[in-house]
Amino acid sequence: MNLLQINNGLSSKITSRHLEQLAFIYIRQSTPKQVLHNKESQANQYQLQLRARALGWPVERIRVIDSDLGKSGSEATQRSGFQELVVEISLGHAGIVFGYEVSRLARNNQDWYRLLDLAAVFGTLIADNDGVYDPRLYNDRLLLGLKGTMSEAELHLLRQRLEAGRMQQVKRGAYHQKLPTGYVRLPDGTVHQDPDDQVRHVIELVFAKFQELGSINKVVRYLRRKEITLPRRQAYGPFVNQLIWKVACESAVTDLLKNPTYAGVFAYGRRQGDPTLRIPGRSATGLRRKPMTEWLQCLQNAYPAYIPWEQYLANQEQIQQNGLRFLEKRQKAQGIARNGPGLLQGMVLCGHCGHHLRTVYKHTPRYVCQGMARTANVPGDCNSVRSPVVDTLVVQAFFDAIRPARLDALEAILTAQQAERQRLEQHWQEQFKRAHYEAQLMQRQYDAVDPDNRLVAAELEHRWEASLQQLRQTEEAYHHFQQTPLPEKIPAALRAMFQNISSRLPEMWLQLSNAQRKDLLRSLIQHIIIKRPVPDQVQIRIVWVSGCYTDHTSLTPIHSERNVSRYPECVARVEALCALGYNDRQMAEQLAQEGFHSARSNTMTPRTVQKIRLARGWSVRFDLLRNAQEWDNCWTVNGLAKQLGVNESTIYHFLHAQVIPPELVLHEPRTGIYLFAKDLALLEPLKKRVAANKKKVSTPPPASLSTV
Repeated sequence: MNLLQINNGLSSKITSRHLEQLAFIYIRQSTPKQVLHNKESQANQYQLQLRARALGWPVERIRVIDSDLGKSGSEATQRSGFQELVVEISLGHAGIVFGYEVSRLARNNQDWYRLLDLAAVFGTLIADNDGVYDPRLYNDRLLLGLKGTMSEAELHLLRQRLEAGRMQQVKRGAYHQKLPTGYVRLPDGTVHQDPDDQVRHVIELVFAKFQELGSINKVVRYLRRKEITLPRRQAYGPFVNQLIWKVACESAVTDLLKNPTYAGVFAYGRRQGDPTLRIPGRSATGLRRKPMTEWLQCLQNAYPAYIPWEQYLANQEQIQQNGLRFLEKRQKAQGIARNGPGLLQGMVLCGHCGHHLRTVYKHTPRYVCQGMARTANVPGDCNSVRSPVVDTLVVQAFFDAIRPARLDALEAILTAQQAERQRLEQHWQEQFKRAHYEAQLMQRQYDAVDPDNRLVAAELEHRWEASLQQLRQTEEAYHHFQQTPLPEKIPAALRAMFQNISSRLPEMWLQLSNAQRKDLLRSLIQHIIIKRPVPDQVQIRIVWVSGCYTDHTSLTPIHSERNVSRYPECVARVEALCALGYNDRQMAEQLAQEGFHSARSNTMTPRTVQKIRLARGWSVRFDLLRNAQEWDNCWTVNGLAKQLGVNESTIYHFLHAQVIPPELVLHEPRTGIYLFAKDLALLEPLKKRVAANKKKVSTPPPASLSTV
């Protein structure tokens, strides 16, 4: 088919109005890699200019839009060329739009149909390598719609195949993901630790110091104080694959500690896309970090590890706990130590809201938090504890902290400092060797250049001088480090002073004023965090000035028995023990052994057991026997008194006076209640004695002589 036949076949679509307008050639390739290597595809798209000329458009009215080379057609937000094309169509400047195929113009139906709608409104034609289409015609619009749908489906299938292949590699741990600094990938695909000793030693030092200090900021301050820089092997940019040493910062240390690769783990899916968070026009947005349970793959022992997996998990837990430290310790001020009985005044923080607890001096001092009432208009106190409960526990912990046994811990710290000293010595030696090597390298480069080439020689001379200056600074810093040795042992005078203080302070404590006690506590304690998970229990975290903390749990008195922990279980146990014949004292001892306690005591009291029992109408064996008249075919004291028509006190008098023979008296084995055998030999003498006593009482005394 020749050019004349083509023009005749398209004469019904291409009019003079179209030829008066511009012809746009839209050229696009999806990735920069295609732009560099798929040159034939570019040539085919640029050949569309010849087709536009063949259809009647002069050269001066043909416009090429190729600013979208290397950009995906999945969306139009980042394609400035496509946006320019849409604007030209909307202004009525475009008579026809050429694309090698529909997928070059758009890969999603939203952008494609928007382009078709605008072209239909302004009468713009669409042309590809198959033909010319008029979006205003039903058949052409239907065909273009089908092509757009197939283009979108094709992109979906391509992505699906690529994703399936990538996930197969991920499952095997063979996927080549970006490696952090400290690892290198060999040409055969195997991963090894960096061969540079200094790189490995600095990374190991960061992990060791975090395990010791427990805080990212403390590690950063330590590295900066010791002038230790962190290595970074550039993955992009002009210095790609080069090793650069940078000043330690919080983000760099955080990334190093949170990267599971250093634990030898191949992790994929740590950050996953969330379309709701994506910002239009910014392809790198919309990623959200996922918890470890939602990672797509977590394969251990895939790489040579710097730390074990257990230590990595412990580090993540420590980082998470550090992030929950009550608004970054915004309430560090403790106030002035006064003479009030609340020894922890100014140091107590609420474990529920993070505010300071104020001290209330009433009958019994209390620490009360009203932070939520002041800031969030929440009625009531969010925390309130009795001062003696917390003070006693904290003071005992303070005494434990200054015991002589703590000198062994101090010696252990000095030993750890000696090991740290050796690591720093090794670091400075490696730093000095590196600076010396770079100075020699710059000198060799300067010696190798032609002296007549003054431009190059001057630059190399400048680099040599800079390396010599860096060598001199490193040597001075190393010399300064060697001039600050650590003490090798605890001085004898300091040891004796600590032993004397730790042994005498508990007995001197009562002689000190409250202000002096508070000053002593503040010398070791930074603050105390108090939380009440249940009404009768207090959880106390003592944060020491060193940054370490210790957790304690204590019981606190409350008003209502019903608010005591395990109260329903305690009631059930009282019912069971009561049915077994236990008395109140025995039940209280048994419940105390099982861990139950009263509202106002750390143990279980018989009075509390009695209240629980009487409130529910439960009688113990003693009460049943005492109130009964007969038991086990015997008379009780009450029953025998009814038989004789006397009070129970009379029966007890008969017992103590041994009017009742001891051989006729029985003792109930559990309660000790007196029981009497139903025997006439016992009953008849007692009746006669009672009758004789009544006769004596009823006989009047003889009248006196004076009365006669």
